[in-house]
Amino acid sequence: MEFLLNLRRRGITDAAVLRAMDEVPREKFVRPEDLDVAHLDHALPIACGQTISQPYVVAYMTERLGVAPHHHVLEVGTGSGYQAAVLSRLARRVVTVERYRTLADAALARFGALGYGTIEVVVGDGLAGVPEHAPYDRILVTAAAETIPRALVEQLVDGGIMVVPLGPHDGVQIIVRLTKRPDGLVRENLIPVRFVPLLPGRAREL
Repeated sequence: MEFLLNLRRRGITDAAVLRAMDEVPREKFVRPEDLDVAHLDHALPIACGQTISQPYVVAYMTERLGVAPHHHVLEVGTGSGYQAAVLSRLARRVVTVERYRTLADAALARFGALGYGTIEVVVGDGLAGVPEHAPYDRILVTAAAETIPRALVEQLVDGGIMVVPLGPHDGVQIIVRLTKRPDGLVRENLIPVRFVPLLPGRAREL
């Protein structure tokens, strides 16, 4: 399939990640008018002014997260639910938090229809994480933060990994992998990206 071949060509090598990308029907997570371009390698608009990331970025961030079958994962920024669905094929449990109730409700309906029962959707402030379900082995942030979200770091287990786009909201960001160690965070800068901003609080628009 061209979809997976493109991911391999661009350097995605983890067999479990490729299998997860293959298993999750991306066309179920895009707007009806975008069905014919659902598998092209670019971001697409969704409701509430948000986007569904391009497949390569989803696969790349997932691969760098290093998810194992026993992991408890937090995703910040549910959006259409596509990234959480991919994570659910790899992890024991996924908690995903979304500031727009419209998006959270639609994602929950998609998960139900597809039988993805290991995903819990929370409407809330992504910058605050979901402390009631912490700690997490892995945290994936799918919106751009201007600084490292300290509340999320606190919810990681020792040795846990967070992958987050960092940088100015009006410019290019860098995907960063942070590993939590007893003496602090180990930071690795990865690739440049452009994500919608990670904003505090729940959205007024429900």
